[in-house]
Amino acid sequence: MSQATQLLRLRRRLAQTTARLIVQEGIKDYHFAKCKAAARLGVPHTKHLPSNTEIEKEIISYQRLFQARTQPQQLSQLRRVAVQAMRLFAKFNPHLVGEVLDGTANQYSDITLHLFAHTSEEVAFFFIDKRIPYRLEEREFRTTKLMSYPCYCFLAGEVTIVSIIFGVDDIRWSPPHPVNGKPMRRADLRTVERLLQSSR
Repeated sequence: MSQATQLLRLRRRLAQTTARLIVQEGIKDYHFAKCKAAARLGVPHTKHLPSNTEIEKEIISYQRLFQARTQPQQLSQLRRVAVQAMRLFAKFNPHLVGEVLDGTANQYSDITLHLFAHTSEEVAFFFIDKRIPYRLEEREFRTTKLMSYPCYCFLAGEVTIVSIIFGVDDIRWSPPHPVNGKPMRRADLRTVERLLQSSR
């Protein structure tokens, strides 16, 4: 077996092990999951780590093989909660992003929404008015430079909803996807409702 073939096989095993760790243990940091997979396979210092895109493909394969019944149910439930949250935040033009939109969500996944407001204080007052307990954080995205955006996290039942606040004009662009680096796909309420109906 050539060295190139051995390296390809190692990369594939690393991608499969990383995907399994992400799905089974709910690890959200892909790089951390890669390092943990490399240590588990006895190659902790390898330079041949798989890309995030390779890992996402293995996650989809794992879910189809081992979670063919449970994962679609979990995904539908998360989308139902997302629809409820988007209706609640209708005045802020909510858009769903991430795993729940992409279809790779599991029982550990958060629901991530992009909200659009003139100021983040508008959203804070909305939470206070609705008496929704929240935790204020920040999310960073790199475009031409590293930018920080306020993020309001709260619980809907057992699901964490992450609401990242953008300016009203930021609907014209989308931050890079953490997996492939391309502009993040966003879906408005009507699109998510259609997704939910098509999965029934």
